[in-house]
Amino acid sequence: MTGALLLFLLPMAYSPGPGNLLFAANAARFGFRASLPALAGYHLATFAVTWAAAMGFTTGLHANEALARAVRLAGAAYVLWLAWKLWHAGESHTVAAKPMGFAGGAALLILNPKAWLIIALLLSQFGAWFTPARLSMIFTLNNLIAFALWMLAGRALMRLFTRPDAAQQMNRLFAALLGIVAIWMALA
Repeated sequence: MTGALLLFLLPMAYSPGPGNLLFAANAARFGFRASLPALAGYHLATFAVTWAAAMGFTTGLHANEALARAVRLAGAAYVLWLAWKLWHAGESHTVAAKPMGFAGGAALLILNPKAWLIIALLLSQFGAWFTPARLSMIFTLNNLIAFALWMLAGRALMRLFTRPDAAQQMNRLFAALLGIVAIWMALA
C-alpha cells in the first residue's frame, strides 16, 4: 500500500503549484541554504495540518462551503501578494529583498488550497490504511523531497542567466507563474 501511496503523491507533490514555484524562486534568488528556514516552516506545517486533518480537525471546513471558499480566496490573495513582491524584488524603490523565513513557509502551507485538496484526497484514499502519524510523515517527507528538487532546479535555472539583470528576469518569470496559479486558485 505504501507504493500506491507514493504513486498517488508523485504527481501531486512534483507538479507546479504555489509552494513549488515559490521555493524554486526563493532558492534561485537567495540560494538553497537561505531557503531552508522557509522549507522547514512549510513542512512542519504540512505535518501538523495533515495530522490534524487525519484526526478529523477539518470536518468543519469541508461542511461549510463559505468557509472553504474564504480559505481558498485568502490563499489566492496571499500567493498573488507573494507574486507581486517577487515581481518587484530588487527594484530601486523597494526594500532590500530577503528570503522567505520559517513563518512565511508555514503561512504558505496554511493558505495553500492545493495542499488542502491534496490532503483531503490523501485521507479519502489512504486514511484507512495508515495511522495519522505515518500518513503525515510519508506525505511530508515526499513533499520535502519534491520542494528540495524544485529549489535545486530554481538555483540551476538562475545559473543559466549570466546577464546582470538575470535575477530580475528570473523573479518576474516566477512571479508571472505564481500570478497564474493565484488566479487558478481563486477560480477553482
